[in-house]
Amino acid sequence: MRYKVWAPDAANVEVEAGGRRYAMTPDVRLGWWTAEAEGEGEDYGFVVDGQGPFPDPRSPWQPEGVHGLSRAYDHGRFAWTDGAWRGRPLGGSVLYELHVGTFTPEGTFDSAIERLDHLVELGVDAVELMPVAAFPGRHGWGYDGVALWAVHDPYGGPDGLKRLVDACHGRGLAVVLDVVYNHLGPSGNYLGRYGPYFTDAHRTPWGPAVNLDRPGSDEVRAYIVDNALMWLRDYHLDGLRLDAVHAMQDGRALHILEELAIAVDGLRAATGRELSLVAESDLGDPRLVTSREAGGYGLDVQWNDDFHHAVHAALTGERQGYYGDFGSMDALAKTMTRAFFHDGTWSSFRGRSHGRPVDPLRTPGHRFLGFIQNHDQVGNRATGDRISATLSPGLLKVGAGLLLTSPFTPMLFMGEEWGAGTPWCFFTDHVEPELARAVSEGRRREFATHGWASEDVPDPQAPGTFRRSLLDWDEPDKPPHRELLEWYRALIALRRSCPELTDTRLTEVSVRHGDAWIVVYRGSVRIAANLGTEPVRLPDGELLLASADGVRPGGELPGESLAVLAMERPAVGER
Repeated sequence: MRYKVWAPDAANVEVEAGGRRYAMTPDVRLGWWTAEAEGEGEDYGFVVDGQGPFPDPRSPWQPEGVHGLSRAYDHGRFAWTDGAWRGRPLGGSVLYELHVGTFTPEGTFDSAIERLDHLVELGVDAVELMPVAAFPGRHGWGYDGVALWAVHDPYGGPDGLKRLVDACHGRGLAVVLDVVYNHLGPSGNYLGRYGPYFTDAHRTPWGPAVNLDRPGSDEVRAYIVDNALMWLRDYHLDGLRLDAVHAMQDGRALHILEELAIAVDGLRAATGRELSLVAESDLGDPRLVTSREAGGYGLDVQWNDDFHHAVHAALTGERQGYYGDFGSMDALAKTMTRAFFHDGTWSSFRGRSHGRPVDPLRTPGHRFLGFIQNHDQVGNRATGDRISATLSPGLLKVGAGLLLTSPFTPMLFMGEEWGAGTPWCFFTDHVEPELARAVSEGRRREFATHGWASEDVPDPQAPGTFRRSLLDWDEPDKPPHRELLEWYRALIALRRSCPELTDTRLTEVSVRHGDAWIVVYRGSVRIAANLGTEPVRLPDGELLLASADGVRPGGELPGESLAVLAMERPAVGER
């Protein structure tokens, strides 16, 4: 068995495998150490300057958790059945974000497979998995992952993920994986023992930044790029969602995001498969999804928080925090037609101007991912309450209609489609007492500053907080959940069948609005939404395509309702 590890500052490195230690030979110039050891398949770790053994930074499998030894894994042994799958473009698709651990009571890849037919019937095109790279404990969100090359074993390990991806492809569903390259969790993070993976030259909310531009950063960047290609190549994933790229601080001429995009383009050409990169960013900068030929990074899609804030604030009336600049029909109209609300405008939340304008002639709407719920916007609320906990059924349908008829790439958060009655909380499973206590106390302190009593904020470490977040799969068959689910299915089917709703040109979107109503024009199609309680009269002479409450053309649009209409087309032969 051949072992290899990068440890440029170490004076001595050994590999421990099968209870024996073997000296490793250094390549002084490159900082890599190699060794040949007896046996195949033994769990192993590396001893660095007498300390360890520690898990392999590129460990493909951590069966005993992030603090345990690593185990080799042969990707060639899995029997794939998706040989005919060539993927699908994510831009314009309908995505469905899910967390494996709470999507089903069992919380595994195999149990998720049993619910895929629900997604097919709903009409979505792609599943977006929250992070599955190995993280501490049994359950958590996954954003504190530390073994970035290994699949979280309680979910089902590497074979389990492959079975899920294979099953999705067999049903025509693409799979996107959320990956975190801007930081690692504190528990089980042994990368600093090996080399300069982090730097104090930049700071992030999680501590020292990942080293992307300081001495030793060539191999750190290769660690990230190789990891991204591994997920796409070895696990047959169709895309990666890059978490919080604004925290990837890189002063090089070639930014790590552009380097990633170039590498993925190469893999796309080599495999003949459609592969995509999706960025989450707080910068409001369309250069992320601008082509490299036009001076951008060449990513495919970026999350659009401004769209969420505009819709959420308009529906709920909330104005605290970053919702302060949103809530008006003016804000909603601007995001519908120009993607970003903050495009160089003043942000009261930040106390400065923010964002950059989107050029509608150069950047199509499908480059921006819209949503009315996601893991952050639900789970980072004090009690993990969904908007279905406070909004009327009518306003839930209005929100769904604005999202699924928008010019953006829409994404749903698991359970949203039936107005799930279960919350989705922030939960962790740290085994270190001090870290567990710090997480629990920090969460309560955070929301105490916003007026919450500490006893009302769920303890992330409490098992009940995790259990409350499990989806209830009995709900979709019960009223009023069933009615909302049918509305989501109808809207997705309409989006797929109506060319105007798949037209991604922002130049073809215009808006009229009042204080509590908005009409979005997309070619011959009009989306009329009434967020107020009083009825609004619709224009005459239009053909109704979809309505949640049976409104008729030329009539009044009731309060808290939405209708999709089209101008009547002349019959064949008519002039």
